[in-house]
Amino acid sequence: MVSRVRTYEEGIAALPVSGGPSDDAPSDAVNVLLVEDDDGDALLVEDLLEETLSEAQITRARTFGEALAKLDSSIDCVLLDLKLPDAEGLDTVVRVRAQAPGVPLIVLTGLDDEAAGAGAVGAGAQDYLVKGNVDGGQIARAIRYAIGRRQAEEAQQQLRLAEAQSREVARLERGLAPRPLIGDSSVWIATRYRAGRDRALLGGDFFDVAQTPDGHVRVVVGDVCGHGPDEAAIGVCLRAAWRALAIAGVNRETVMHALQRVLEHEREIHLLYTTLCTLEIEPWNAGANMMLAGHPPPILINDASVSSFAHASAGPPIGLGDGHWPVTHLDLPTGWAMLLYTDGIIEGRIGEGSERLGADRLQALIAEYIGAHPDWREQPDELLADLIERAEGLNGGGLTDDVAMLLVGSREQSPTDA
Repeated sequence: MVSRVRTYEEGIAALPVSGGPSDDAPSDAVNVLLVEDDDGDALLVEDLLEETLSEAQITRARTFGEALAKLDSSIDCVLLDLKLPDAEGLDTVVRVRAQAPGVPLIVLTGLDDEAAGAGAVGAGAQDYLVKGNVDGGQIARAIRYAIGRRQAEEAQQQLRLAEAQSREVARLERGLAPRPLIGDSSVWIATRYRAGRDRALLGGDFFDVAQTPDGHVRVVVGDVCGHGPDEAAIGVCLRAAWRALAIAGVNRETVMHALQRVLEHEREIHLLYTTLCTLEIEPWNAGANMMLAGHPPPILINDASVSSFAHASAGPPIGLGDGHWPVTHLDLPTGWAMLLYTDGIIEGRIGEGSERLGADRLQALIAEYIGAHPDWREQPDELLADLIERAEGLNGGGLTDDVAMLLVGSREQSPTDA
């Protein structure tokens, strides 16, 4: 017998062929659907594969209709004669591809019709064999190659999808966690955003910083209830609306009601809501006005002490009825710093039980870090990284929920800009 016409890389000849117990061929069965009306040709193929691809389990179909009936997810490869009693030519390839686009397909042609085999490859077959010009080793290699190439194509497709998804996540993250829009050199900012462990896509946590024309520094951290692309899109929408209103100098009460209207208009899920914390900082007199909408209050860092505004008045989350959000005035000490965060960090577990990290333990972690790093203000973003790492360590792995953290402080103690 002579070598068959190759339609794939010359290197395929190096693929192993099953020849006995010592061969490296996979032990799992390879389910082959042989579509051949000629009993003699079918018997020859079966005998050759028995010798060279012992793991092959062959299912025989004598007509194209019978082949389509037997073509299901259990089939690993199809050997298809192009001339059958009820169908012939490239149409058979097209129809097999339509029914089972992921199943590798090798066509069988006669000695006088190699052009049809080449055309079949163009129509979607992985390869073709010329009956009478092929031996068992070549059939086995062709089957393995066809299966391997199809798996490689599927892996490439999954990679392309993953890359596209990654680009979409990056776009969403830029919308949820933008660069601060601030020109005041007396205030520094450090941020950290960490997507939850169990999702490829971001949730709806967001933050932003913007300065108004009169010099106020406005800060927001928010958390859209739920996870997934819809929630992330809502978060981006709310964050962008907040920035536009903030830099325009719109008063804080009007901003909150505007966000409520935006959320109610954009949400697809009834009663989807958002918690958030906003600050309007007056850098020139060390004061700030805070509004809470069902959100954890910030943590204040004053020298080596760490405390919370836990008793500040709060209103309902954005999106749950007609809200009223009281304003709490904060007197800030010299060299102040405040951490705003979403609850993904405090809802991490402690070990395997049901105990959560909680706001008090988060404060303790901050106090421990700044006690061990008196110069932490020089690299405040490392404090945020440490909090994530410590929370994940206590949780026994990555945090389930997204985490957004924004650390803002006064430069009066001259930390370098984060």
